[in-house]
Amino acid sequence: MTGFAEYELQQGEGGAVLTLAGPYLVSSIGAVDDELRALDGDIARVDISGVTEIDTAGAWMACHIAGRHGAEITGASERAQRLLGAIEGMDSEEDLAAPRLPVWTRVPVALGEKVFYARSGIYGVLSFLGALLVAAWSLIRNPRRFRTVALVRQAELVGVSALPIIGLMSFLIGIVIAQQGAVQLAQFGAETLTINLVGRITLRELGVLMTAIMVAGRSGSAFAAQLGTMKLTEEVDAMRTIGIAPMEALVIPRIMAAIVMMPLLGFYASCMAIIGGAVIGDVMLGIPFWTFLTRIQEVVPTYDVWVGLIKAPVFGLIIGLAGCYHGLQVRGNSEEVGTRTTMSVVSAIFAVIVLDAFFAVFFTEVGWA
Repeated sequence: MTGFAEYELQQGEGGAVLTLAGPYLVSSIGAVDDELRALDGDIARVDISGVTEIDTAGAWMACHIAGRHGAEITGASERAQRLLGAIEGMDSEEDLAAPRLPVWTRVPVALGEKVFYARSGIYGVLSFLGALLVAAWSLIRNPRRFRTVALVRQAELVGVSALPIIGLMSFLIGIVIAQQGAVQLAQFGAETLTINLVGRITLRELGVLMTAIMVAGRSGSAFAAQLGTMKLTEEVDAMRTIGIAPMEALVIPRIMAAIVMMPLLGFYASCMAIIGGAVIGDVMLGIPFWTFLTRIQEVVPTYDVWVGLIKAPVFGLIIGLAGCYHGLQVRGNSEEVGTRTTMSVVSAIFAVIVLDAFFAVFFTEVGWA
């Protein structure tokens, strides 16, 4: 008995007989695979009684030859019969796709599941906020445990590193606002009011709002991805094991950095947008650059600056909470990191826009309109 797969083709009374012998395993049939595939002519029977060992690959080869030549398989052992039966079932032409409900059923079911599981999401957020408040109170009572180096590092990542992209974005937004505003105001001969438009809309609304969206997409997603990866690699559990509170070491420095840096970034973005508007004013409207900036101080009320500065830390808090919460909710596999990172950005931007609408109504009611 050899340790190699063999075959022999003989002419019998009822036609040609292909006899297979030896082990027909995935590790051994490679030597005869090309020759068996190249067999031509009519084969009446495939005899596998001489096969000493067989696996799925060998059974598939026998079925393939028999099906191609219309032959009958004989001499199969009990194990070979089971494998041949399984292979024949796999080769069936029946549709093996998983059953799927129609769209008019799937959509309501999916919507109902999201509404139902929203309750557990609310509980999770409240639990996270409670843990955050407990950790903050613990740091207030023991200020020496506060990680100043971590705060400075996160402030650098959230604020200093974001200055180029936020500055460029705000500068271009200022250009767009001034150019489009001037085109519309020119219909009424009020091009000079472009200064009022650029100054008020950037300092009051767009400067801090666009900054919040940029920070959510840049730093909020980074928070979620970093904490999610640490959760996946069990670094967070390791910190708990050695007595380090993840809330104190990972979450609070990130949230504080977002709160502290958002007012600075928002004001910086507003200034860059005004500079962009001043450039357009100088180039297209004939308003000198320094005259534009001087006029801004006269037409923009001081409370517009305070409106932006008040909203900014609240937006920073929302962004930090969303990023850290979703990062710590990662479970199971690396795909969850991407899912939670996306969820953190979407939820942060949504919450920021909703809060901005409430702020607009509130400041109008208190007379800061």
